[in-house]
Amino acid sequence: MPFLWVFVTVLATALQVARNALQRGLIADAGPWGATLVRFLFGLPFSVAFTLVVMAIWHGQLHPHLSNAYWIDALTGASTQMVATAALLVAMRRAGFAVGTTLQQSSLPLAAVLGLLIFHDTLSPIGWTGVAVTTVGLVILTWPKQAAEGQLLSGAAFGLVSGLCFGFSLNAYRHAARLLEPHHPLFSAVATVTLTQTAQSTALVAYLAWRHPWALRAVAAGWRKSLGAGFCGAAASALWLMALALAPAASVRAVAVIETPIAVAAGRRMFKEKLSLGQWIAAAFTAVGVVMTAIN
Repeated sequence: MPFLWVFVTVLATALQVARNALQRGLIADAGPWGATLVRFLFGLPFSVAFTLVVMAIWHGQLHPHLSNAYWIDALTGASTQMVATAALLVAMRRAGFAVGTTLQQSSLPLAAVLGLLIFHDTLSPIGWTGVAVTTVGLVILTWPKQAAEGQLLSGAAFGLVSGLCFGFSLNAYRHAARLLEPHHPLFSAVATVTLTQTAQSTALVAYLAWRHPWALRAVAAGWRKSLGAGFCGAAASALWLMALALAPAASVRAVAVIETPIAVAAGRRMFKEKLSLGQWIAAAFTAVGVVMTAIN
């Protein structure tokens, strides 16, 4: 199935929106880092179960390579994913669920600009046009409104930080999954999710126990909602990594722009949010720009 990665990406995107919505509901009680912990800690049992099932299916056929290069890529992806998740939750709370999700789409153009400045990577004219179109969309989307200028601008800043960190995370995870077991992308995906969620959960629990113990209590109190977020997060992460093992990160990110209309619908239904005509136009600009950059 040559286009299996497209179906996998769409399903991962839908689960990601569901997880984000559940996490957004937790941020008021647990704070951004507590809500971020939910994604990893409550997703870990599901990730372990997914990994054990896959190992049973391909018993005797798997030959994982836990090299130093793998751990560097996996832990780089894990750390930037934690920062990206916390920043996204703050962006969704301050700028709105749909707006925060759309700002996350900036990950690909920002990664392209960073690649030029640091690694001297180049894009085609279509690719740089995509960066410009996305920038226009983000400027329109975050243009200050008198009613809540400070909230919108700070939400936009967190959204851009989230996009940049997710751009790093996507590529790091893709390299890690391909290094672990290139002949079995599903195993590479679920095993990498399990290993990195273990590291992420350990780091966040230790940090919150030291700095914000009240956040741990809030996470424990909201365990029912947290389990739903954990399942959606674990399933989405496994599917994301499977797609990244099957196709380039840019192509996967291009298909994932379907997240924007799904998030708009979710924000309207769950949080009673409505986008203005200008925000709809901005979201469309952003989505088109991401696709143009991805097909570079």
